[in-house]
Amino acid sequence: MKLLTALLFLALSGLVLAEGDDIPLNELGFLDQIQTFDMPRILDMLGEPSDAADIRNIDTGDVVGAIWHYHYLNTSEDGDYYKTTELDFIGDRVVMVVFMNNDVESNNTAVAPAEGVMPADSECTATC
Repeated sequence: MKLLTALLFLALSGLVLAEGDDIPLNELGFLDQIQTFDMPRILDMLGEPSDAADIRNIDTGDVVGAIWHYHYLNTSEDGDYYKTTELDFIGDRVVMVVFMNNDVESNNTAVAPAEGVMPADSECTATC
């Protein structure tokens, strides 16, 4: 009987560990967990972002990071939803999370590029 009970507890503890891969959606729990997952696992858990932009190396054109936006994904500690959650990646790991109370759509927003960063849709000229 003790062996049966021990096996039951062992089996149930395995289920608890397997379910531990979920990302909590409250802001503090989300911040604690999100950086432990890579891009493919985040896509599996959260689905496709509503908006995504690649960050490219200006010398090689290689993708070195990304910015993803999700809408109404996370809740504040008082239970209200943030309109937008931004995940900033370097490689395939999250390096920054931004919770916003505005509905961000980067396709409709013009942002001046930082110095030394070439906008994705620009052509290189002789002065590049």
